Parts: sequence; structure tokens; C-alpha cells
Amino acid sequence: MRAKILVSACLMGHAVRYDGQAKPLAHPALDRWREEGRLVTICPEMSAGMPVPRLPAEIAAGKAGRDVLSGAARVLESQGGDVTDGFLLAAENALALARQTGCAYALLIDGSPSCGSGFIYDGSFTGRRLKGEGVTAALLRQNGIQVFSDRQVDELVAAAGA
Repeated sequence: MRAKILVSACLMGHAVRYDGQAKPLAHPALDRWREEGRLVTICPEMSAGMPVPRLPAEIAAGKAGRDVLSGAARVLESQGGDVTDGFLLAAENALALARQTGCAYALLIDGSPSCGSGFIYDGSFTGRRLKGEGVTAALLRQNGIQVFSDRQVDELVAAAGA
């Protein structure tokens, strides 16, 4: 059997984003993988007990997920609350689920301080993006799971097989 794929719940149509919305992703490969039972859905933040909706959060000071994992950066809400511990727990939960279910790949929503894999926001809450990854994406990659963004489904198909 082919390896399973961990997928951000918001991409599968679940209204779990910080703003209470979903970001459903339509692609024939997703439909096929769903039918084959290869998709494992998670919202890391919800797995850590964060509410929906919740305040926007960004990794502070232009840092990235690896910096949060090493203790060199914090994840802050738009009103200043420190939610670093929740994002660390979210990443650990996603990694545990990926290991338990045999996921070799992850398809995560870009831009998120948790799931971003190509870009995240710079911590200023002004919409400025920077190249980098969120906490969950960084932890998954550090543990050998190939991470793809919602803009890289075709690359994931090439890696994981149609």
C-alpha cells in the first residue's frame, strides 16, 4: 500500500481556520487519494485545543517555525497573547498522528504559522510575507516527512504517486 498523506483539515473543507473559514482545495488527486483511504486529516491548532474562531497569530520578529522549535522565537496573537506552547503542542500532535498512520507526506495550507511550508507572515500583522515555514511544517520536515503546500499538489502527485 502507498504511503498516506497528512492533510490540513481546512483544505478538506473543514471550517477550522482562525477566522472560522475553510480553504477547500479541489484536485483530482485528492479525490482519488480520499477514495483510496490515503488521506489523514488534521487541524494541528484544533488538536491542541485552540478554539475556532481564534485571534490571528504569527511567528514574531520575522522568525520561522524552526526558530520556535529551538526556543528562539515565539508565536504571538494579534493582541499580544503568547500562544507558542499551543503551536508546539499542535506540531507534536500532527507528528504523532503522521507516525501512527504511516504518513510519509503532508499537504499543508501555506501562510499559516503552523502549516505554512513555503511562506509565512512576518509577525507584524500587516500582511507581509516571508519565505519560511510554520511550526508544524518545520517539525514534520525535521522528522523526514515531505511537506508540500496547497500550491504544490502536482509536485506531491509526482512524489507520492497518483
